[in-house]
Amino acid sequence: MSTLVLFTVAYLVVTIAIGLYAAKFVSNSKDYLVAGRGLPLYMSTATVFATWFGAETVLSVSATFVKDGLGGIPADPFGASFCLVFVALFFARAFYRMDLLTIGDFYKKRYGKGVEVLTSLAVTLSYLGWTSAQLTALGIVFNALSQGAISLNQGILIGAVIVLIYTTFGGMWSVALTDLFQSVVIVLGLIYVAMLATGMAGGFDKVITHASEAGKFQFWPTGGSKEWWAFVAAWATLSIGSIPQQDVFQRVTSAKNENTAVKGSLLGAAAYFCFAFVPMYLAYTALMVTPDAVKPLLAQEGREVQLILPNFVLTHMPMFAQVMFFGALLSAILSTASGALLAPTALFTENVIKPLFGEMTDKRFLVMLRTVLVFFTAGVLMFALNNTSTMYEMVQNAYKVTLVGAFTPLVCGIYWHKASTQGALVSALTGLAVWGICEAFFADATVPPQMVGLFASALGMVAGSLAPQLVKDARHGTHAT
Repeated sequence: MSTLVLFTVAYLVVTIAIGLYAAKFVSNSKDYLVAGRGLPLYMSTATVFATWFGAETVLSVSATFVKDGLGGIPADPFGASFCLVFVALFFARAFYRMDLLTIGDFYKKRYGKGVEVLTSLAVTLSYLGWTSAQLTALGIVFNALSQGAISLNQGILIGAVIVLIYTTFGGMWSVALTDLFQSVVIVLGLIYVAMLATGMAGGFDKVITHASEAGKFQFWPTGGSKEWWAFVAAWATLSIGSIPQQDVFQRVTSAKNENTAVKGSLLGAAAYFCFAFVPMYLAYTALMVTPDAVKPLLAQEGREVQLILPNFVLTHMPMFAQVMFFGALLSAILSTASGALLAPTALFTENVIKPLFGEMTDKRFLVMLRTVLVFFTAGVLMFALNNTSTMYEMVQNAYKVTLVGAFTPLVCGIYWHKASTQGALVSALTGLAVWGICEAFFADATVPPQMVGLFASALGMVAGSLAPQLVKDARHGTHAT
C-alpha cells in the first residue's frame, strides 16, 4: 500500500472519529438537527464556508473555468456567494427568531400542512443532485488514489458508507466539528499546493497574464438575448434557488444567537468567494504545465474533465503535496456531503413523515431521523451511480426545483402580508408545472425553463392571494376574502 493511500486512510479514520465523538453532545432532536443552537461565531463561519466549498468547487468549477473562463461559472462561486449574503441580510434574523427545526416548519407555520408537505418534498428531491455530486467526487478521489484498482462506482459506494457512519450518530454536531477540522485542512492544503504549482508555471504573474490573454477573465456574455438569459438563469438558480434549502437554514439556526447567525453567514460567504478561486488557479497552472494531459480532458463531454487536478497532483507533485491536496479535497467533499445528507433527512422526517404518525417521543423521533438518513443515502447512492453529468451540472439542476417551487412562497411569506395559503399552493404548483412543461418541450427557448417557472410562481402567488380564497388560510383558520 502506497504512502499516499496510508495517509488517506489515516485521515478518514480521524474524520470518522471526530464525527463519532460528536455523538456525545446529542441528547435530543434539537441537538441532532441544529446543534442545540449553540455554535459560536468561528464554528458558524466554518460550517457556512464548508457548506459550499465542496467537490464541485475543487474539481468541477475549476475545470469549467479552464474550459470556458469566468463566463462559464456565474452560478458558482458568484451565485453561491450571493446566496449566503442574501440569507444573512434578508432571512437569517427571521429564521432564527421563529425557533424552528427545519425550513419546512416555516411553511407549516405560515401556510399550513398542505404547503409544508409540498415544499418539503420539492426541497428534499432537490438534494438528490447536490448530494450525488459529493458522492461522485469521492468516487473520483478513490479511483485516482488507487490508480484504477477501485472503480468510480466502487469509490462512490465506499464514500457513501464513510459519510453515513459519522453523520448517523452525531447529526449537526458531527457536521459542525468535522467542518471546523476540515476547513483548516482545506485552506492549508490548497494554499501549499498552489504555491508549488506557481513555481512550476513560472510565477503568479505569468499564470494570470496567460489566463487573461486566453480570455478566461471575460465574465459578461458576449452574445445576444439568449446568452444573457442563460447567464442570468445560471446565477439566479444558485443565488436565490438555494435560499429555501435546509442545509443553509440549519447553519443559520445552529448559531448561538441571531447576530452570530448573520455574521457567520457573511463571513462564510466572504471566505468562500475568495477561496473558491484557488482551485481555478490551480487548474489553470495544470493547463500551462501539462497541456498535453489537460487538453484531451477538456475535449471530453463527460465527467472525465474533473480529473484535471487529481491527475496533475499525482503526476507532478511531491508526496507531501499529494497528501496535502487529497487531504484538502477529501475535507471539502466530506464536509459538504455530511451536511447534504443530514439536511433532506431532517426535512423529510420532520415535515413529511412525522405528521403521519402524530405525537411521538423525542427518542423515537431521533431513531426515525437516523433510519431515514440511511434510506436517503441509499437513494442518493443509486442516483449517483446512474448519473453521468458533471458535478457543476448536478448542482445547478438541483436548485431549479426549489427556485420554481419554494422560493416565492418563502420570500412572500416573510415580506408580503397578503400572501395566503391559497397563494402559496398556486405558486408552488404553477411554478413546478410550468417549469416541467418547459423543460420537456421548450428546453432550448430563449428564456430558460427555470426562469419561466419562477415568473409563473410569482404570478401564481399574486393571483392566488388576491383572488377569492377557496382554501382556508392558515393564519386565520377561516376562508379569507
